[in-house]
Amino acid sequence: MTPIAFYAPLKPPNASTPSGDREMARNLIAAIGAGGAEVRLVSDLRLHDKTGDPARQAALRRRAADEVARLIPALGQDRPALWVTYHNYYKAPDLIGPAVCAALDLPYVQLESTRAKKRLTGPWAEFAQAAEAACDAAAVIFYLTANDLITLDRHRPAGQRLVHLPPFLPADGLPAASGCDGPMLSAGMMRAGDKLSSYRIIAETLAHLPGDWRLEIAGDGPARAEVAALMARFGNRVRFLGLLDRTALTAAYARAGLFFWPGVNEAFGMVYLEAQAAGLPVVAQDRPGVRDVLLPGDYPTPEAGPEALARTLSRLLDDPALRRARGAEARAMIAATHLRPAATDRFWSAVAPLLEPAA
Repeated sequence: MTPIAFYAPLKPPNASTPSGDREMARNLIAAIGAGGAEVRLVSDLRLHDKTGDPARQAALRRRAADEVARLIPALGQDRPALWVTYHNYYKAPDLIGPAVCAALDLPYVQLESTRAKKRLTGPWAEFAQAAEAACDAAAVIFYLTANDLITLDRHRPAGQRLVHLPPFLPADGLPAASGCDGPMLSAGMMRAGDKLSSYRIIAETLAHLPGDWRLEIAGDGPARAEVAALMARFGNRVRFLGLLDRTALTAAYARAGLFFWPGVNEAFGMVYLEAQAAGLPVVAQDRPGVRDVLLPGDYPTPEAGPEALARTLSRLLDDPALRRARGAEARAMIAATHLRPAATDRFWSAVAPLLEPAA
């Protein structure tokens, strides 16, 4: 099997705390490995500075230098064919991969990296410069959304390839399809910030929504009380499901009539892929990242407010045939471009030239 070195400076795939980054890293490892590779996590060193602390950045640089010194001889004896870094950006730059690859003459690629030239001054300046240098070192950068492509393309060095890798589900096939006859479903962690903002928009939208509707909410977290307070005025029309495991969440999608999540500052949102895989039509706002994973359609802008979301929901709630038609189209889109086999094919097609012996 082809050995592949894998590294995630923001959060390693073996981290104990669940997160979208951890799950995406695990999904990527599975997708790469499905192409016949042995994917090795070569380091679990986190290089994340959340607050812009120069002292922390200096300490992380020292730890990264020690890791480079460890990895060069270790990988020299057990040489991978390729190094893959997931999620290099100004708060978590790859301080390891470029140095190791330069020393061992290994091909270096990145997945879901972002550039932020505006961070080259300020508290993250040195980390931002390191992230830019790591981007420059990559032969291929896989981008997930059109929004990320903008700066990657603007600042890419000569010869670097930018390859679209659509966000994908870690599955080879689709789950059972919903009949689109049940309640609306929302799903998201309950925490302060963007997630709570999406819940606020949901509550504001429901206040404008006529008819005999029902909503189930999957999720939990430290802002549970705030979310419950937002929904209290709707009584038993809103049902809280709590934090669901994969089996229970799959069942929630299967019995739902549509999926509703505004998507405030979502990078793209795995829940949209999951809902559409189950054949649910989605109601969301037209936001960068989110629009990359939704079936093309007429989604309200954030500026249109909750009234526009309520009108979109009403059209779907009043028309079962429209719900099923949109859900079937979304399901077909997921099958074609957003499952693991498609991701595996795109990855290996792009990196295969890097693994060919020099002429």
